[in-house]
Amino acid sequence: MSLAHRSATTVSRVVLTQNLPEDEPVPPVQGWPFLLQVLKNSTPAGFGANHNRALADAMEPFVCVLNPDVGLEEGDPFAALVMQASQPGVGCSYPWQVDACGRPQDHERELPTPGALWRRRVLGHREGRVDWVNAACLVVPQPVWRVLNGFDEGYFMYCEDVDLCLRMRLAGWALARTPVRIVHGGQRDSCRRWNHLRWHLASLLRLWRSPVYRQASEWLRSGQLGASNIRTS
Repeated sequence: MSLAHRSATTVSRVVLTQNLPEDEPVPPVQGWPFLLQVLKNSTPAGFGANHNRALADAMEPFVCVLNPDVGLEEGDPFAALVMQASQPGVGCSYPWQVDACGRPQDHERELPTPGALWRRRVLGHREGRVDWVNAACLVVPQPVWRVLNGFDEGYFMYCEDVDLCLRMRLAGWALARTPVRIVHGGQRDSCRRWNHLRWHLASLLRLWRSPVYRQASEWLRSGQLGASNIRTS
């Protein structure tokens, strides 16, 4: 509902995927200010598959990957995100992420090597470099989305965003941070639920074996993927 109130002049179409049976959202009294399309899955699908299906026929100049649990603060963040994404060489724009108490979240991450994961998860170290960003909220120029063919559906629930960002940067596009905020607290389900841990480990193993990961690792070590692929505002 906050999307309808805050972003009516920026958002032209919303595709809502219902992965499990649930009621459709109730429109505001004046109706939805954008075209709302609801996709109902007969069986639950993964993060990448759901977004690829939702954006398959997108003709708009920009597409947005948006988690349903994202909260919007005052104002319309998408106007600034679209402006940033329209700059030459930008592959996607993304906002700052904070939790419900306003605390910054770790949405900007290093390449998830075994060593980097140990430092972050076990030792509690902060990320020292931005190699990829989570996909809670990404605005992508539609031509970029088309060239990359969306998410790799071989990943299930984890690492789709790592792979997308790495492919984006290897193709020469930049990840561009935008000075707007959204509310999104990481769920950390893989730390609490066995099936999520299993999916996370399977996706990490697939990532580590992928040509994308190997090439990104080599380019990061050599400096070919440098600060020019990360833009901050």
